[in-house]
Amino acid sequence: MMPMGSMMGWDGGGWGMGFGPVSMLIWWIVVIVVLVAAIRWLGLTAGIGGAPTRRGDQALEILRERYARGEIGKEEFDAKRQDLGG
Repeated sequence: MMPMGSMMGWDGGGWGMGFGPVSMLIWWIVVIVVLVAAIRWLGLTAGIGGAPTRRGDQALEILRERYARGEIGKEEFDAKRQDLGG
């Protein structure tokens, strides 16, 4: 005999046996996606050699490359480097 209030032997009071592992998997996927988004939002990326760099460091590296190629002079390089805090 089936319990009172249930339909086809399922009481509907929870996720059921089939949804527990699926909901847990979805939960961990959401957690990982949020962590990755937070890291990217903070501007941390893996630089050469795997060392984390900030966007300011990347801007300073671009400035150095422009100076090395002769696109900007020493005075402009020094002024922009001071602006970037490097």
